[in-house]
Amino acid sequence: MLDRRDMLLGPLAAGLGIAAAPASARKRDDASFLQDLPIAKGPFDSSVESLKSYRTPEWFRDAKLGIWSHWGPQAVPRQGDWYARFMYVPGHPHYDHHVRTYGHPSEFGYKDIIPLWKAEKFDPEALMDSFARAGAKYFVSMGVHHDNFDLWDSKHHRWNAAKMGPRRDIVGLWKAAAKRRGLRFGVSEHLGASYTWWHPSHLYDQFWPKLGLRYDGADPKFHDLYHGNFDEPYVNTPASWYSTNPAFHARWHARIRDLVDSYQPDLLYSDGGLPFGQVGRALVAHLYNASMRDGAVDAVFTNKDWGAGEFHREWAVQDVERGVLKGINPLPWQTCTSNADWFYNDNYGYKTADQVVTMLADIVSKNGNMLLNIVQYPEGDLPPQSQLLLSELAAWMKINGEAIHGTRPWKIFGEGPTEAAAGMFQEKAEYTARDIRFTTRGDTLYALTLGVPEGKVAIGALALGNPHEKRRVRRVRLLGSRAGLAFRHTGQALVIDLPPATPARHASAFRIDFA
Repeated sequence: MLDRRDMLLGPLAAGLGIAAAPASARKRDDASFLQDLPIAKGPFDSSVESLKSYRTPEWFRDAKLGIWSHWGPQAVPRQGDWYARFMYVPGHPHYDHHVRTYGHPSEFGYKDIIPLWKAEKFDPEALMDSFARAGAKYFVSMGVHHDNFDLWDSKHHRWNAAKMGPRRDIVGLWKAAAKRRGLRFGVSEHLGASYTWWHPSHLYDQFWPKLGLRYDGADPKFHDLYHGNFDEPYVNTPASWYSTNPAFHARWHARIRDLVDSYQPDLLYSDGGLPFGQVGRALVAHLYNASMRDGAVDAVFTNKDWGAGEFHREWAVQDVERGVLKGINPLPWQTCTSNADWFYNDNYGYKTADQVVTMLADIVSKNGNMLLNIVQYPEGDLPPQSQLLLSELAAWMKINGEAIHGTRPWKIFGEGPTEAAAGMFQEKAEYTARDIRFTTRGDTLYALTLGVPEGKVAIGALALGNPHEKRRVRRVRLLGSRAGLAFRHTGQALVIDLPPATPARHASAFRIDFA
């Protein structure tokens, strides 16, 4: 009878290319065995204590805005996020769309959607130009979504974009375009949850006329795409997000390490808590060690403080999906959001430039960055709404980027009447020009109105005698305007008289210098 350690760790060792342990070694505990995971030489190992010495690099703190391409075969049906899963769930709109458009998933499954993703209008160079003009300082490519399809020339997985669909190394093309424009480059991995996420593909209709006829995920020929998972359903609880299957842990590690080693990203995004305990921590340690420059880590790992997996704010940048934090976080953090659905959706609304600009100012005032997905058509070009947003961001950043990039939080993040909710999936706030956010650069303070002000602006936090700032204001300038501004420094507020017209739409930024 096999020792339980052999049953659990044997597949993991084989998947990572580690030689089988001799009988004497089986007496070691599991954690000791897992320490054999390959990690680049450097100060970090897979222990929590080792990783706690991490410090976020300054480039990330300066960047403030990243653009994300959350794009892949799931864009093809033009129905939005999680299509690959819900096309196997009767009663869901994705299932209904799939049966109506392509046929029953026992006959035409997700494997048959993949060849339809041709990306024939994908022009990474032109797209990256528009992202850079919009103020992005880093760019993140989708590496692999929950659909288990790699967007790079994967060494360990035949289901990849270099060999199927567009037959192009999407990650490699994105990286080359980003680096040519001086942008930092990142990749996102959503593979960790894929094993349980794909469970419905192995099931069948429970009604006529296809009662009991299994979907194509049950076919052993395609288990490397659908995982062959008959036993671990994801039931929308954090506890079921990550598989307990050690062979899958090994495949995850091997493939994401290949992604890291092949493209040397400045940032790695993991969609959830860090998966798989020491296996996951070994990957983060490898990322950090491989990125060392002049004795300091140059890479960022970002993931969620969410129920599944691990999160330690000392060694991972917290990512808040479609939401913000309540106040100034002492450590850098990131909001990930999208200008529409995560994948292209014919029936989904778009954020306006007003919403994106004001959300960005709020995030930056609280020591955070925004990672903004710009929705692409399945062919790779941009919908008109995405094009419009980028052009409006470019115009706003040309005037006001000084108040965003390279700044740090002030003593308070802001003031105003609007109480915005904090936390994941809490991003709707109706800000006004009376809502003000603060950033700093050296001795200079910036005040950003979350709307276009008229007449006067009153900043209560700068009232004479206010404990936040005891210096007297020497000069106030409206970014984008050369005209001097009249102001009054009173015991109630700093009151600024505005010119007849402001130079920027969406939000205005004031540069405030002190005596």
